[in-house]
Amino acid sequence: MPASGAGADADAISTPRLKLRRWLPGDREEFAAINNHPEVMRYLLRPLSRSESDRMMERIEAHFERHGYGLWAVEVAASSRLAGFVGFQWTEFEADFTPCVEIGWRLGREFWGNGYATEAARACLSYGFDMLAFEEVFSFTSVVNVRSIAVMRRIGLRHLRNFPHPMIAPGHELSEHVLYALKRDEGPAGPPA
Repeated sequence: MPASGAGADADAISTPRLKLRRWLPGDREEFAAINNHPEVMRYLLRPLSRSESDRMMERIEAHFERHGYGLWAVEVAASSRLAGFVGFQWTEFEADFTPCVEIGWRLGREFWGNGYATEAARACLSYGFDMLAFEEVFSFTSVVNVRSIAVMRRIGLRHLRNFPHPMIAPGHELSEHVLYALKRDEGPAGPPA
Protein backbone atom coordinates (compact mmCIF):
# COMPACT_ATOMS: atom_id res chain seq x y z
CA MET A 1 0.00 0.00 0.00
CA PRO A 2 1.48 3.40 -0.93
CA ALA A 3 2.49 5.78 1.82
CA SER A 4 0.72 9.05 2.69
CA GLY A 5 -2.64 7.34 2.99
CA ALA A 6 -3.06 6.94 -0.75
CA GLY A 7 -4.98 3.86 -1.80
CA ALA A 8 -3.97 2.12 -5.02
CA ASP A 9 -4.58 -0.81 -7.29
CA ALA A 10 -3.13 -1.64 -10.70
CA ASP A 11 -5.22 0.98 -12.49
CA ALA A 12 -6.07 3.66 -9.89
CA ILE A 13 -4.74 5.72 -6.98
CA SER A 14 -7.04 7.55 -4.59
CA THR A 15 -6.48 10.52 -2.30
CA PRO A 16 -8.99 12.23 0.00
CA ARG A 17 -10.23 14.47 -2.84
CA LEU A 18 -9.08 12.83 -6.05
CA LYS A 19 -9.14 9.61 -8.02
CA LEU A 20 -6.26 8.94 -10.40
CA ARG A 21 -7.40 6.36 -12.92
CA ARG A 22 -6.89 5.03 -16.42
CA TRP A 23 -8.40 6.98 -19.28
CA LEU A 24 -11.93 6.42 -20.58
CA PRO A 25 -13.32 7.18 -24.06
CA GLY A 26 -15.64 9.74 -22.45
CA ASP A 27 -12.62 11.76 -21.28
CA ARG A 28 -11.68 12.84 -24.81
CA GLU A 29 -13.82 15.98 -25.00
CA GLU A 30 -12.80 17.37 -21.61
CA PHE A 31 -9.15 16.45 -22.24
CA ALA A 32 -9.25 18.26 -25.57
CA ALA A 33 -10.64 21.39 -23.88
CA ILE A 34 -7.78 21.29 -21.33
CA ASN A 35 -5.16 20.81 -24.05
CA ASN A 36 -6.60 23.64 -26.15
CA HIS A 37 -6.66 26.25 -23.36
CA PRO A 38 -4.02 28.98 -23.97
CA GLU A 39 -3.18 29.46 -20.27
CA VAL A 40 -2.84 25.72 -19.60
CA MET A 41 -0.57 25.30 -22.61
CA ARG A 42 1.41 28.52 -22.09
CA TYR A 43 4.65 26.66 -21.23
CA LEU A 44 4.17 23.85 -23.75
CA LEU A 45 4.72 25.85 -26.95
CA ARG A 46 1.11 25.86 -28.21
CA PRO A 47 -2.43 24.54 -27.62
CA LEU A 48 -3.34 21.18 -29.15
CA SER A 49 -6.10 20.54 -31.67
CA ARG A 50 -8.77 17.92 -30.92
CA SER A 51 -7.04 15.32 -33.09
CA GLU A 52 -3.65 16.05 -31.44
CA SER A 53 -5.25 15.71 -28.01
CA ASP A 54 -6.88 12.39 -28.99
CA ARG A 55 -3.53 11.09 -30.24
CA MET A 56 -1.90 12.18 -26.98
CA MET A 57 -4.48 10.16 -25.00
CA GLU A 58 -3.72 7.15 -27.20
CA ARG A 59 0.02 7.56 -26.55
CA ILE A 60 -0.65 7.78 -22.80
CA GLU A 61 -2.63 4.54 -22.86
CA ALA A 62 0.06 2.84 -24.98
CA HIS A 63 2.64 3.96 -22.40
CA PHE A 64 0.59 2.28 -19.64
CA GLU A 65 0.48 -0.93 -21.65
CA ARG A 66 4.22 -0.85 -22.38
CA HIS A 67 5.55 0.26 -18.97
CA GLY A 68 2.83 -0.55 -16.43
CA TYR A 69 2.53 3.11 -15.36
CA GLY A 70 1.76 6.42 -16.99
CA LEU A 71 -0.09 9.70 -16.77
CA TRP A 72 -3.29 8.98 -14.83
CA ALA A 73 -6.50 10.87 -15.53
CA VAL A 74 -7.29 12.97 -12.44
CA GLU A 75 -10.93 12.95 -11.42
CA VAL A 76 -12.30 15.20 -8.67
CA ALA A 77 -14.09 12.78 -6.33
CA ALA A 78 -16.86 15.18 -5.30
CA SER A 79 -17.96 15.91 -8.87
CA SER A 80 -16.47 13.05 -10.96
CA ARG A 81 -15.13 15.73 -13.31
CA LEU A 82 -11.90 15.26 -15.22
CA ALA A 83 -9.38 17.79 -13.90
CA GLY A 84 -6.40 16.76 -16.06
CA PHE A 85 -3.53 14.33 -15.51
CA VAL A 86 -0.73 13.58 -13.07
CA GLY A 87 1.70 10.71 -13.29
CA PHE A 88 4.85 9.28 -14.79
CA GLN A 89 6.38 8.87 -18.20
CA TRP A 90 9.57 7.31 -19.46
CA THR A 91 11.58 10.15 -20.99
CA GLU A 92 14.30 9.49 -23.54
CA PHE A 93 15.30 12.73 -25.25
CA GLU A 94 19.05 13.22 -25.31
CA ALA A 95 20.39 14.63 -22.04
CA ASP A 96 22.85 13.52 -19.38
CA PHE A 97 20.02 12.50 -17.01
CA THR A 98 17.98 10.50 -19.55
CA PRO A 99 16.54 8.00 -19.99
CA CYS A 100 14.59 8.59 -16.78
CA VAL A 101 11.21 8.41 -15.09
CA GLU A 102 9.60 11.84 -15.17
CA ILE A 103 6.69 12.97 -12.99
CA GLY A 104 4.44 15.57 -14.57
CA TRP A 105 1.00 17.15 -14.41
CA ARG A 106 -1.47 19.21 -16.40
CA LEU A 107 -4.73 20.46 -14.93
CA GLY A 108 -7.56 22.43 -16.47
CA ARG A 109 -7.49 26.15 -15.66
CA GLU A 110 -10.62 26.00 -13.49
CA PHE A 111 -8.92 23.47 -11.21
CA TRP A 112 -5.84 25.59 -10.45
CA GLY A 113 -5.32 26.92 -6.94
CA ASN A 114 -6.93 24.00 -5.08
CA GLY A 115 -3.77 22.03 -4.32
CA TYR A 116 -4.87 19.19 -6.62
CA ALA A 117 -1.56 18.94 -8.50
CA THR A 118 0.38 18.72 -5.23
CA GLU A 119 -2.02 16.19 -3.69
CA ALA A 120 -2.01 13.95 -6.76
CA ALA A 121 1.75 14.24 -7.32
CA ARG A 122 2.50 13.24 -3.71
CA ALA A 123 0.30 10.17 -4.11
CA CYS A 124 2.04 9.33 -7.39
CA LEU A 125 5.49 9.63 -5.84
CA SER A 126 4.49 7.32 -3.01
CA TYR A 127 3.10 4.84 -5.52
CA GLY A 128 6.20 5.12 -7.69
CA PHE A 129 8.64 4.49 -4.86
CA ASP A 130 6.57 1.93 -2.90
CA MET A 131 4.80 -0.04 -5.63
CA LEU A 132 6.90 0.49 -8.77
CA ALA A 133 10.27 0.51 -6.94
CA PHE A 134 11.56 3.61 -8.73
CA GLU A 135 15.03 4.57 -7.46
CA GLU A 136 14.77 8.19 -8.64
CA VAL A 137 12.11 10.42 -10.19
CA PHE A 138 12.84 13.58 -12.20
CA SER A 139 10.75 16.58 -13.16
CA PHE A 140 11.53 19.55 -15.36
CA THR A 141 9.88 22.58 -16.86
CA SER A 142 10.73 25.96 -18.31
CA VAL A 143 12.32 28.37 -15.81
CA VAL A 144 9.38 30.74 -16.32
CA ASN A 145 6.78 28.14 -15.27
CA VAL A 146 6.72 29.21 -11.63
CA ARG A 147 3.49 27.35 -10.77
CA SER A 148 4.92 23.95 -11.74
CA ILE A 149 8.22 24.73 -10.04
CA ALA A 150 6.26 25.47 -6.85
CA VAL A 151 4.60 22.03 -7.08
CA MET A 152 8.01 20.38 -7.52
CA ARG A 153 9.22 22.06 -4.35
CA ARG A 154 6.05 21.27 -2.37
CA ILE A 155 6.32 17.55 -3.14
CA GLY A 156 9.92 17.47 -1.93
CA LEU A 157 11.88 17.38 -5.19
CA ARG A 158 15.30 19.05 -5.09
CA HIS A 159 16.67 21.45 -7.68
CA LEU A 160 19.69 19.94 -9.43
CA ARG A 161 20.47 22.53 -12.10
CA ASN A 162 19.16 24.29 -15.18
CA PHE A 163 19.60 22.95 -18.70
CA PRO A 164 18.71 23.89 -22.28
CA HIS A 165 15.89 21.59 -23.42
CA PRO A 166 17.22 19.77 -26.50
CA MET A 167 13.82 19.74 -28.22
CA ILE A 168 13.27 23.51 -28.00
CA ALA A 169 15.21 25.91 -30.21
CA PRO A 170 18.10 27.70 -28.46
CA GLY A 171 17.12 31.24 -27.57
CA HIS A 172 13.39 30.44 -27.39
CA GLU A 173 11.80 31.85 -24.21
CA LEU A 174 10.96 28.30 -23.07
CA SER A 175 14.32 26.73 -23.86
CA GLU A 176 15.97 27.06 -20.45
CA HIS A 177 14.57 24.43 -18.08
CA VAL A 178 14.95 23.62 -14.40
CA LEU A 179 15.74 20.03 -13.44
CA TYR A 180 14.40 18.64 -10.15
CA ALA A 181 14.65 15.11 -8.74
CA LEU A 182 13.98 12.96 -5.71
CA LYS A 183 15.70 9.69 -4.84
CA ARG A 184 13.89 6.88 -3.10
CA ASP A 185 16.11 7.11 -0.01
CA GLU A 186 15.83 10.89 0.37
CA GLY A 187 12.72 10.79 2.50
CA PRO A 188 9.03 11.43 2.07
CA ALA A 189 7.59 13.39 -0.83
CA GLY A 190 7.27 16.78 0.84
CA PRO A 191 5.36 17.93 3.92
CA PRO A 192 1.78 16.80 4.58
CA ALA A 193 -0.94 18.54 2.54
